[in-house]
Amino acid sequence: MSIVLTAGYVAGSVGMFSVQGLSAQDKADENQGPSKDTALKITASLDAIKVAADALKREGRYAPATRGLNLFGVSVGGVNARDDLEKGRGVDPETFAALYAGQASAEVQEHIERDDRGRVTYKGKVVRLYPISRLTRLFKEQAKYAGQETAP
Repeated sequence: MSIVLTAGYVAGSVGMFSVQGLSAQDKADENQGPSKDTALKITASLDAIKVAADALKREGRYAPATRGLNLFGVSVGGVNARDDLEKGRGVDPETFAALYAGQASAEVQEHIERDDRGRVTYKGKVVRLYPISRLTRLFKEQAKYAGQETAP
């Protein structure tokens, strides 16, 4: 009897029968990136966004100021980031982030500098985000295209 108790005590103290967290899939390695299936879905969605961006360009509704796709600009039905920069009226969030990350298109980059406070400037004017009212309107547009309801 004492052997059984001793064995039970040892098994319990080392956690031999403890319940481990179970999951249907292994956790993704953060350094590894998404699974192959997820990567294919991302590629397919970006291909669709490229088609939408081209259509918006043909309609005169999409003029990015940065390299690559402006996913936000496409998802809201188009933005003219180059014109927004020229007029100094603020830019969409993705353009703003891309300019700070050094991703300006070649024609825009020649006019990009930083002021003494480290802010990005375009032709001497500080680049700012769109006003909140415009951002709110654009996020409502994005929700509409995504088939989501928005609060009034």
